[in-house]
Amino acid sequence: MITFCINQSNSDPYFNLAAEEYFLKNFQENIFMLWRSRSSVVVGKHQNALAEINHEFVRKNKIPVARRLSGGGTVFHDPGNVNFSFIRNVEKISEVNFTVFTVPVVEALKKLGVEAYSTGRNDLLVDGKKISGNAEHVHRNRVLHHGTLLFDSQLEALKGVLKVDLSKFEDKAVQSNRSEVTNIADYLKKPISVQEFTDFLFGEIRKHTAEALVYELSDIDRTAIQKLSTEKYQTWDWIFGYSPRYRFTNKMETEDGVVYITFLVEHGHITEVSLSGAISLELTQKITDSLIGCRHESEAVRITLSQIDEVFHQYSFPVGRFILVLF
Repeated sequence: MITFCINQSNSDPYFNLAAEEYFLKNFQENIFMLWRSRSSVVVGKHQNALAEINHEFVRKNKIPVARRLSGGGTVFHDPGNVNFSFIRNVEKISEVNFTVFTVPVVEALKKLGVEAYSTGRNDLLVDGKKISGNAEHVHRNRVLHHGTLLFDSQLEALKGVLKVDLSKFEDKAVQSNRSEVTNIADYLKKPISVQEFTDFLFGEIRKHTAEALVYELSDIDRTAIQKLSTEKYQTWDWIFGYSPRYRFTNKMETEDGVVYITFLVEHGHITEVSLSGAISLELTQKITDSLIGCRHESEAVRITLSQIDEVFHQYSFPVGRFILVLF
């Protein structure tokens, strides 16, 4: 079976995630693809996006949030992180095996003097620290396996993005396993750039892949991928609305005492609101009526509550701080 080898140069995270789905569902050939994205945080298909990322950090640093096609945990992408994707035809589901896809990566790293290994989980480690997270998605007779490779990534930004307070969320979503991470570049005997590493990895895996052909995206490919990116991967409904049903709880200290807050959120929209404690019944009712049906998203909530601004002023209620504790 021919394997198309693609060294993808586009740094748009939404385009790259859409490309994986496009090649998975529209091609019959096997695919090997390397790609890097600008700084972004990518949640797994079955995760609660709000519960997985530090939204204040993401907002301040203007880091886009994306959702991928596969399950598993949340990962951070930046230009120092190299992503690899394998798409293959399989006859039986038993052929879907993480090791089959990670061995070529491990072998390539060995040639650089980096001893990577797996603990049996869906990751690769060096010196006990994580350098790669992996996930898979099956579509009919084809499997998509992809993983990250932390080569020279901004690890402080990674930690900042993933620092969250899970106590606010109650759901059945897949939660990420937080592991100590490290960069591959720190273990190289001879320093190389991330581009040199990408080209080396591409060459090594292509060299050891039967019937490998370098494939360049056509204008038709790019147009179709961009359409999928725009209509699916960039949409709020996919990134946040796809999150499973969850209950959000928090509290806020005021001069009059503590206000307790609980939301039920389904498909990203607030369907139930419960407020108790140091808050008037009238204000409680006004807030509840306003928020039912609203997206659980900071800008949407801010716009919605601004419509009852005079009621907040009437009760001298700190609406700005209130909005902050709703996430």
